Amino acid sequence: MFIAQSKRKENIAEYILYLWQLEDLLRALRFEPEAIRRTMVAPHQVDPGAKEELMLWYMELVDLLRREGREQTGHLDHTMHLIADLQRLHDQLMTLPAGRDYRQLAAPLIVELPTLRATLGREDAGEVELCFRALYSVVLYRMKGDDRPRTAIESVLQLVSPVVANLVAIYHKVERGETDLYKK
Repeated sequence: MFIAQSKRKENIAEYILYLWQLEDLLRALRFEPEAIRRTMVAPHQVDPGAKEELMLWYMELVDLLRREGREQTGHLDHTMHLIADLQRLHDQLMTLPAGRDYRQLAAPLIVELPTLRATLGREDAGEVELCFRALYSVVLYRMKGDDRPRTAIESVLQLVSPVVANLVAIYHKVERGETDLYKK
């Protein structure tokens, strides 16, 4: 919760990936409150009230996963809505004059999207969702300590990371009112 709040303000991409990681961790703990308390709450060096608040937040995530039918797989609607927001921004940047620099940065990635789509098996996913799924795959490989896909990871990071970083920077500027995409 504390990390999520900070990430949401500072970097929406890290926030989304963090929540996806939490979803998988909660699933791995089988949504068992005692396992969640022991693994995810107890290690925090905060006062008991904050620990209880953190535990409630994790249990709210568990409740959301259950209500949305995501006990086994999938991601919360909340994060998918954020990705949809980023996709709309991406689409705007791909057509508006304000997106000229973004388009130049994204051009090499756009060429590789069919390969990425096939690799991830996500024919129906939008460009931004594909990027996040690729980044999350990297997170999972690193968590597993798997060195086999090192070249695939490096190529994904070289193409996806700069585009997502730029998209996120623009997203936060728009969110804070610091930039107007329609200004000439």
